[in-house]
Amino acid sequence: MTNILEIAKSIFEIESKEIKNLSNLLTDDFENAVKLVLKCKGKFIISGMGKSGIIGKKIAATLASTGTPSFFLHPGEAYHGDLGMIEKEDILLLISNSGETDEVLKLIPFLKSQGNITIAMSGNPLSTLATNTNYHLNISVDDEACPLKLAPMSSTTATLVMGDALAVVLMKLRGFQDKDFAKFHPGGSLGKRLLTTVATVMIKNNLPICSKYLSTKDVIHKMTNGKCGLVIIMENNKILGIITDGDIRRYMETHEESFFTLKAEHLMNTNPKTISSKEKLMQASEFMSINKINALIVVDELDKLVGVVQAHNLGL
Repeated sequence: MTNILEIAKSIFEIESKEIKNLSNLLTDDFENAVKLVLKCKGKFIISGMGKSGIIGKKIAATLASTGTPSFFLHPGEAYHGDLGMIEKEDILLLISNSGETDEVLKLIPFLKSQGNITIAMSGNPLSTLATNTNYHLNISVDDEACPLKLAPMSSTTATLVMGDALAVVLMKLRGFQDKDFAKFHPGGSLGKRLLTTVATVMIKNNLPICSKYLSTKDVIHKMTNGKCGLVIIMENNKILGIITDGDIRRYMETHEESFFTLKAEHLMNTNPKTISSKEKLMQASEFMSINKINALIVVDELDKLVGVVQAHNLGL
């Protein structure tokens, strides 16, 4: 009987072995190509046919989102008019595992005549593609994961990883940061957390505020009505402390007989965690995670209470 899990594991082993071997195939061409792309005043254009083209699209998308202007150009479409998209300052990455893909090779005469720098990514350093481009990135694999050795599997994975290596090296050399990444992803949850301030999402109306003399019973009512999972104890516009629903549960267990005789001042934490309204949601998220809490008191530049922000407001 076919062992499904064993087959899956064997694929992981084959492809991981091939990926690990990629580092042994790196040459000075990789470093020189990176340096040229870094200085490039044009775009980094990726082209490839079939499965190589599909991987090429992903590489181009990764590069574009991590600080390297890039797009994918279909070689067939390029040969029928889209060569006009390529300017002299552009650098081309041409992908073909065999290095003999006709549609890709047809681009070379035009690129040479225009003076474009070209980088080949193939599994054959002696191929037509490799020997007719300025730099070659070797993605050779010994064992395709396909049991028929027909469908490209290990080779496409190797192509993708080599593209990721290019993108990461360029990111580091450019000093690309999370805030830069967010600029290209403003609609995603990451972009929201990196660009949006706490002031934008905090609760600022009908905050659950009480005095330190409020009874335990009334504290519970205030917390329930406030729907923030906490109450803030204040006196003369100054924050004295905070009581969370967790504090209530703990005090009920440890002060079972006297619990309802206690006042807010007996229950409150006098060192509540606060955050500036100008901080980004990412900072708020990290702060909550480090302190293992679900809400923060929000203050202004004078440390005055302006709101409450909860974990679910951060898109977590």
